[in-house]
Amino acid sequence: MPGTDPEEAMRVIAGELPDFPHLPELPDRGPGADLTGRTVALMVDIPAEVTPRGWRLAERPGRDLARARSMLSSDLDVLEAVLDGYRGPLKVQLCGPWTLAATLELTRTMNVALSDPGAVADLTASLAEGAAAHVAELAKRVPAAQLVVQFDEPALPAVAAGAVPTASGLSRLTVIEEELLRERLAEVLAAADRYTVVHSCGNGVPFGLIRLAGADAISFDLSQLRRGEVGGVAEAAEAGMGVFTGAVPAVPVPAAAPAGPVRPAGINPGGGSDEARETVERVIRLWQRIGLPLETLPAQVVITPACGLAGASPAQARAALTRCHQAASMLAELIEETGGES
Repeated sequence: MPGTDPEEAMRVIAGELPDFPHLPELPDRGPGADLTGRTVALMVDIPAEVTPRGWRLAERPGRDLARARSMLSSDLDVLEAVLDGYRGPLKVQLCGPWTLAATLELTRTMNVALSDPGAVADLTASLAEGAAAHVAELAKRVPAAQLVVQFDEPALPAVAAGAVPTASGLSRLTVIEEELLRERLAEVLAAADRYTVVHSCGNGVPFGLIRLAGADAISFDLSQLRRGEVGGVAEAAEAGMGVFTGAVPAVPVPAAAPAGPVRPAGINPGGGSDEARETVERVIRLWQRIGLPLETLPAQVVITPACGLAGASPAQARAALTRCHQAASMLAELIEETGGES
């Protein structure tokens, strides 16, 4: 989310997404509030520090790590206060092991941890232990919530394709075997011991790898989905996985000039906004391409922003969350309009 006020962000989320809130990240606050920094704050026995290039592994805990941990603790206090008495699904997101390994530099070189198999193994074990402790802490603070743990893996496609550059930028790191990619991801998913989601918002998402690693759901940017990747989504859906469909732009796309009669802005005959209706129609078209009965869609699909909202303005971020909620509310009605046909 944009901004620097965790209480304001949490109240916006709770207000706009009353059925499925989440713990926000506010990277505008600086190092420690970003995806890598927040996850580093949870890791066990592996300290890190900030450099001009980003985060790197450190020999001992320092003030950067202390700041990251302090911000996380205060954010959890806000979450507990705003969601007091909440019952229902509640999501928290962490950096996945492969993106973490592709982001954190090693202690004495500018190479990322991904270049050292031993470092990757240690990072994964530490992340798994930290994720388990984080889930236990959340369960104490919001005891009636059903926790959903999302691992953000924006770098996973590049890691899987052998496209991560070396420190010099003149070559690429060695391709990692798919079995090892799956095993490390499976390790942290199992440690969470809750409903798990793997999110990757670029193109080339390895849907099969994520499914075989044991994730309960996949999350992706619908606009980045290539024609050849629909089969991967279909296999996941047929296996009963949740499909978190990033169908709402994280930053609004300028609208094209209308070709026909113009309705009053934001209004459509069925209630809700025109944008929300368009979102639902895109999700329904995806399900039709997959070939599954539309009646199964509401039980498996969550409509989400395409990616994080930190690059949006506060008003745009709120509007994106509103659109997700409106679209979900319209889903059953629009499926009925189609006659429930795939």
